[in-house]
Amino acid sequence: MSNNSKSSSKTPSYIAYQVRDRGENKNGFWTRIGSVWPHADGKGFNIQLECVPLDGRVTLRIASENKE
Repeated sequence: MSNNSKSSSKTPSYIAYQVRDRGENKNGFWTRIGSVWPHADGKGFNIQLECVPLDGRVTLRIASENKE
């Protein structure tokens, strides 16, 4: 894989989270599992996962400096 497919920015555009639901009317558990960078040509993304969830779902959120 060449470095041309990754944006020149070292800061990810999105953060990948595993979200496990806890049931009705309860907030889910969000665990950060990786980061996402857009390709320089704008036609795709590189996703770097630190782990792969076996249950729940993967959600991508716009990266911000504020901790959510």
